[in-house]
Amino acid sequence: MAGTLYAVSDLHVAYEENRKLLDRLQPTSPDDWLIVAGDVAEVFGQVEMTLRTLRSRFAEVIWAPGNHELWTHARDPVQVRGVERYERLVAMCRHLGVLTPEDDYPVWRGDGGPAVVAPLFLLYDYTWRAPGTVTKEESLAYAYNTGVVCTDEGLLHPDPYPDRESWCRDRVAITEKRLAAIDPELPTVLVSHWPLHRHPTEVLWYPEFAQWCGTELTDDWHKRFRAATAVYGHLHIPRTTWQDGVRFQEVSLGYPREWSKRDRPPTLLHKVFG
Repeated sequence: MAGTLYAVSDLHVAYEENRKLLDRLQPTSPDDWLIVAGDVAEVFGQVEMTLRTLRSRFAEVIWAPGNHELWTHARDPVQVRGVERYERLVAMCRHLGVLTPEDDYPVWRGDGGPAVVAPLFLLYDYTWRAPGTVTKEESLAYAYNTGVVCTDEGLLHPDPYPDRESWCRDRVAITEKRLAAIDPELPTVLVSHWPLHRHPTEVLWYPEFAQWCGTELTDDWHKRFRAATAVYGHLHIPRTTWQDGVRFQEVSLGYPREWSKRDRPPTLLHKVFG
């Protein structure tokens, strides 16, 4: 198997500048695979259009949802919420031939493989709390007092769950069983919009934002499930770090106001294997 396994996240194609970059995004080989680790867009139709375009270019496209796809935005004609919205996104991806967290995990057999590529949908549960706080309530109060509050609080609905942390814990339990069933001889590429371990959030200017970034329940998954690399986005800080000898790759594009200030042009294709 030739080709390269690439990853990208946080395309945010509602921005014209990002759409222009997307127009130029092309594989380097007809055998290339692309991981899309969430936050394609907020509006359902834009998510569909973008994934359709990418699927026409890459041999395989593997998507994991971000928080923005799960928003129910006032300007979106598709007004379903929570689990129903996620299921609608999965159905759309299957129609396009894009793999989701609900499908069988594919095995990358090119350079660096074989490795199971596992797209995950996990959310967060407010356990990565703001400095000096010990409960969700205290952590949220700290964030509201500083004005650093994730838009999820108004737009990411957990229906029919009573709250986002309940949905998160259910997703963690479901996903943990699936990962445990993977052939123990094979390493994995764990793909989640939210980082699996808290260490990438340590560089945030506003540490209170970490409560919307993950869960303590996955802190050891990179070791337990033999990750060769853990791919994530969400933070808009593209970089590579290491935890317990495992590579963590943040592969986001982010907003134009962010990437336009950097010294180097933005990278859309981050090499995972190849």
